[in-house]
Amino acid sequence: MSQKQSDTYVIRDLYAKPEKIYPRQVHGRFARLRILSVLLLLGIYYISPWLTWNGNQAILLDLPARKFHLFGVTFWPQDFVYLTLLLVICAVGLFLFTAIAGRLWCGYACPQTVWTETFLWIEQFVEGNRNKRMKLDKQPLGPEKIIKKTLKHTLWIVFALFTGYTFVGYFSPIRELWDGILTLSLGPWEWFWIGLYSLATYGNAGKLREQVCLHMCPYARFQSAMFDKDTLIISYDETRGESRGKRKKNSDYKAKGLGDCIDCNQCVHVCPTGIDIRNGLQYECIACAACIDVCDNVMDQMGYSRGLIQYTTEHSEEGRKTELIRPRSILYTMLFSGLILTFIFLIATRTPLDVNVIRDRQNLFTENFDGSIENTYQLKILNMSQDNHNYKLSIEGLDKSEIHGETEFEIEAGGVLTVPLRVSVPPEELNKRANDIVFKISTLGEDKSIYYTNAKFLGPKK
Repeated sequence: MSQKQSDTYVIRDLYAKPEKIYPRQVHGRFARLRILSVLLLLGIYYISPWLTWNGNQAILLDLPARKFHLFGVTFWPQDFVYLTLLLVICAVGLFLFTAIAGRLWCGYACPQTVWTETFLWIEQFVEGNRNKRMKLDKQPLGPEKIIKKTLKHTLWIVFALFTGYTFVGYFSPIRELWDGILTLSLGPWEWFWIGLYSLATYGNAGKLREQVCLHMCPYARFQSAMFDKDTLIISYDETRGESRGKRKKNSDYKAKGLGDCIDCNQCVHVCPTGIDIRNGLQYECIACAACIDVCDNVMDQMGYSRGLIQYTTEHSEEGRKTELIRPRSILYTMLFSGLILTFIFLIATRTPLDVNVIRDRQNLFTENFDGSIENTYQLKILNMSQDNHNYKLSIEGLDKSEIHGETEFEIEAGGVLTVPLRVSVPPEELNKRANDIVFKISTLGEDKSIYYTNAKFLGPKK
């Protein structure tokens, strides 16, 4: 865009291509925690679909069959409330964690952070440290650059493909999926999702990296609504660090009016989002603590005390006590605990049997030759467990009621059985037009579970 000012034109860029960030490798206590977190989370992700439970895949989200298998428990579309509640628990848990600990989720556990860190390890393994990577990118295309770039991207693609394969393995039996890949016999949707998720992993972790955190992730935008002055943040001690300046070790820098910051810019070099933490709290900061580790290392080398950059709170910076127990944290904790207890209660009382009673709507009731009143029903029974079961049907609520039809039957795991039956009751037992009855279904064998479902028995007007 051009703007005329005193017969001159000023050129202003509406879009500036972001400079590539070359995070330097850092060592320290928080770096070790981050490595441990990455390895733990990647291990859970890649190992979980290979686990078995009673001979079946322990975690399998079988969308075509509309069944979610989770360590011996099968969830059906009727159980959608559990998934909804679980997502609400995760959201409230994130709010609670953010209100207390800030963006530690972003720095240690976010999938974008975890996979980006892994891709950076691969890049450092192939191309070397920060200075070598910068030098390699600046040099003209040659054999060394072609070999290293090709090897890096090949390893990235292989890792991304394995990630996509594992992702689809949560929705399609992973061992059968591998056989299908070897024989090229997978369905189009499986090929599509493996390719799409692999491409997303390669693009987000290999190419976009910090751009996802800076421009695509909504969490950085609304986190301020959960922050207060007692929330944990990473902060540079400006009072101690300023004024910045170079100096020799063991020199009397305070006589020159200098602070503890030697202006080495190492905190900038290690930052995965490329910010300068000395400029204050910024939404781009993911609280990974790389700047803390590298600054502590520099302080150790200079003989200064650690903590120039540290985890702290705004109240601590102001010399006030940080309040962990405060209205916001209490509210989130109560809500989070209540939701977890509700979820546990619902799971503990969940019945792995779904019964739907359908009355014959064309004929309200029938009067038999012996004078008894008869209603016709159809029971649709779904066995939501992972085992075959034998069941026995009985009826309660009306004395001298009698079932005409099959009362003992077997339903295979995940099977649906339609049971037609007739129920007759002597007329003297009916006190009103619509009478309450209960169908009782008992399991036969070692598991003595009992399930009840309510229904109506219609008779003539009294």
